[in-house]
Amino acid sequence: MNYKGLAITHIGTEDICAKEIKEIIKANNIKIKDTVVLFETDDLLNLCKLCYKSQSVFRILYLSDEIKIFPDLEKSINEVKKKKINFSNWLDKDSLLKVECERHGNHDFRSVDIASKIADIIKSKNKEFKFTYNNPDLIFYVYIYEDKGYIGLDFSGRDLSKRDYKIFQTRNSLKGTLAYSLIRVSGFKEGNMLVDPFCREGIIPIEASLFSQKFPVNYFSKDKFLFSKFRFLNKTDFDDFFKEIDSKIIKSKTEIHALDAQLRLIKFSQKNAKIAGVFKYINFSKKNIEWLDTKFEKNSVDNIVAHPLQTGKYSNIKEIEKTYNELFYQAEYILKNKGNICLISKETELLEKSAEKHKFKILEKREVYSGKLPLFIIKFSKKNAKL
Repeated sequence: MNYKGLAITHIGTEDICAKEIKEIIKANNIKIKDTVVLFETDDLLNLCKLCYKSQSVFRILYLSDEIKIFPDLEKSINEVKKKKINFSNWLDKDSLLKVECERHGNHDFRSVDIASKIADIIKSKNKEFKFTYNNPDLIFYVYIYEDKGYIGLDFSGRDLSKRDYKIFQTRNSLKGTLAYSLIRVSGFKEGNMLVDPFCREGIIPIEASLFSQKFPVNYFSKDKFLFSKFRFLNKTDFDDFFKEIDSKIIKSKTEIHALDAQLRLIKFSQKNAKIAGVFKYINFSKKNIEWLDTKFEKNSVDNIVAHPLQTGKYSNIKEIEKTYNELFYQAEYILKNKGNICLISKETELLEKSAEKHKFKILEKREVYSGKLPLFIIKFSKKNAKL
């Protein structure tokens, strides 16, 4: 039997999410749409596995139905009424159900409005169901993006983009899901040397280490998944389930370097890496950008991946431009001929100007979103590189 799954991710990273799904589980009929990836799998435990391991997703749903969404609430609800919403085989009589809605776009209703209406529909068809706001056994999740709606069961029960290791943070901190996507765009793989010269609180090096070690991002959160309460999975020994996945963790010799000019931020990175369980696999160093050529040999680095200084209302543009120029100047020396620089930034004009000055070309540029904030992932290589 095939089960339909839905992964929710960032705008602009759907292809990365689809690639990760294929790496983690056996999936077929994969379809990419705005902010989501739809797929099919022959085992519901594969949805659990994605919740545990995926670094690119916000939520993993068992997909029940897709619906057309209108700006008007009643028209949208009429579309829901046409669907057969029946989860009686998934619940015990004393199970507690909750309806949640996440909505993006311009509509004449709030998320709570449509969630309440759908809860009423479920109650009318399944009078034995009990509803709660706290500690549900099952979450009936409604995801809306513009005119598309997806209805299903939330397997994780929480936002998987939030990282438990992210205790020490800075302003404008990068989400772990975007850091992971940035790493995948760079082409980083086991055996590569990755350098983040602006590591801040260490998000990029940590996500890179989790990926290279095949270390589950939710390794220390095994008890937080809603799927462990599902009646239809009550014959599953989840201790054995997690143990089997954890047995695939490897001790990679991949070199990952987390550098920053501020000792305070290096300490933040170290503490977060310890919480994430990857501290010993990352090399931390307080180092100004202009000294990279003293730390790394010529043509030794595969990937420079970073969230560099950003322009803003009170930014010193000349200082930022100087930093960008120094980054590409140093990269010209330490990068392998086939290496690349992959950066995420809210603007790219100064970056592109500095890249051109130091004979780097753009390999890829994509727009992604962190909430409503547009960002750009931009990948550079040396102009004379033979790729």
